[in-house]
Amino acid sequence: MESSTDGVAVPSAVAAAPPVSLSPSRAGDFMQCPLLYRFRVIDKLPEKPSEAATRGTLVHAVLERLFDVPAAERTAPRAKALLPGQWDRLRESRPEVVELFADDPEGERLARWLGEAERLIERWFTLEDPTRLEPAERELFVEAELESGLRLRGIIDRVDVAPTGEVRIVDYKTGKAPRPEYAEGALFQMKFYALVVWRLKKTVPRRLQLVYLGSGDVLTYDPVLADLERVERKLLALWEAIRVATETGDWRPRRSKLCGWCDHQAVCPEFGGTPPPYPLPVRPAAGVPAAAQSLPAQRGDAAAGPEVSASVRVPESDGGVQGRMGPD
Repeated sequence: MESSTDGVAVPSAVAAAPPVSLSPSRAGDFMQCPLLYRFRVIDKLPEKPSEAATRGTLVHAVLERLFDVPAAERTAPRAKALLPGQWDRLRESRPEVVELFADDPEGERLARWLGEAERLIERWFTLEDPTRLEPAERELFVEAELESGLRLRGIIDRVDVAPTGEVRIVDYKTGKAPRPEYAEGALFQMKFYALVVWRLKKTVPRRLQLVYLGSGDVLTYDPVLADLERVERKLLALWEAIRVATETGDWRPRRSKLCGWCDHQAVCPEFGGTPPPYPLPVRPAAGVPAAAQSLPAQRGDAAAGPEVSASVRVPESDGGVQGRMGPD
């Protein structure tokens, strides 16, 4: 059953549940805008597929499947030949992506879109040589529980293991590499994965590698244990902020240039909207009257900054996390 707010369908309270785990994408959501996290994780509001994210999913699928063939056959023409079949599989598994080209009866826009995917695949061959790679894992789902009880999860594009046992974590990005001042934000996702691998395998990965197909750049970082310990502390602080927001229902919007790509402006106070009724039970935040907990967020709330409550501060986003369509 669904309810409606300002014409926007939202899941009923029956489907709502407190979050039980954290992925790089959802951590990035909360640092970008706590209200966005609520809309995606608590309310589970629907979002329209985008051409960019869908193209990223398609390219990832092709690069994963290419390693099914013998090394000598891993050529650019062979990879591009995989595109039509992977596009068919994507449409079957996610019928909503068909809407992207519903207004393209002649298929011209679809052809251009597939051509862009081909160019991204071709560029990958200028950055890595798949004939010399034998990944230990592809599209690897990882999950680890910290001593605090926080469960971390995610999907790693590729894991390479050297004969000496050294581990390299690789992630493909179909966008462009960030400017140097935003590199740390881009590496947050990779350090997250490295933390999970360390917790699971008791081994710090030797290298983290981001392959940017949009610009033809490769960003690498060799982590040390202290890096992963810092990430763990940041995630614990983040999870505490999420816990408080979940219990109090106090999810603050945070306006940024990324708002232009958000599907939820119609229900966001920053754009004159009203969020759907909060579907979970709430308790008063420290220093906040109980009656205030039921009031909708006001436009001025965002001006208070990234605080979620009087005692918990949201760690600031340091550049955002690029992602693709997927369960993480």
